[in-house]
Amino acid sequence: MATPAEGFERLLAILDQLEIPYYVGGSVASSAHGIPRTTMDLDLVADLSPDQIDEFSLLLRPDFYADAPMMREALTRGRSFNLIHYGSAYKFDVFPARRDEYSRCEFARRKFTAVRSLGPNPIECAVATAEDTILRKLEWYRAGGETSERQWNDLRGVLKVSGAQLDRAYLREWARYLKVDDLLDRLLAE
Repeated sequence: MATPAEGFERLLAILDQLEIPYYVGGSVASSAHGIPRTTMDLDLVADLSPDQIDEFSLLLRPDFYADAPMMREALTRGRSFNLIHYGSAYKFDVFPARRDEYSRCEFARRKFTAVRSLGPNPIECAVATAEDTILRKLEWYRAGGETSERQWNDLRGVLKVSGAQLDRAYLREWARYLKVDDLLDRLLAE
């Protein structure tokens, strides 16, 4: 049985081969900047263009479930699509890079970091910064009705581990833009 780390390393090699910029977000990013936790998938933002999909899906096979028409449809609608690594049954959610002002800034700030949550060996890859991980988690928390303890605990973990290094002015500026400034205030007050 293959591991999620092997699937991720294969996916990263393909992204590099096709020169597709990306970064890891979600719970894997919050684990990198905060308190690690097990997750059943990995969220990846990729600047993938529709004309790259056929080659991308071809290179992913036979290691991944990768449906080119589904991927194309998702990109057309600005939505995520799933890749499933057959060897580990691990899911990778690929989100298209957004083009709004904050998303462009977020993408430009990504940093190469060692991800340790997929196995015993660290994997060096582009990861959203701690600040951007907080901002996106606040967005997901709001979109989910502000009820997910798991999301809120991820936020607490990033604040606990990375809090002293956080750029609070950056957080406040973009929290207002994303309309999650009240949630940021609540998090920082805890």
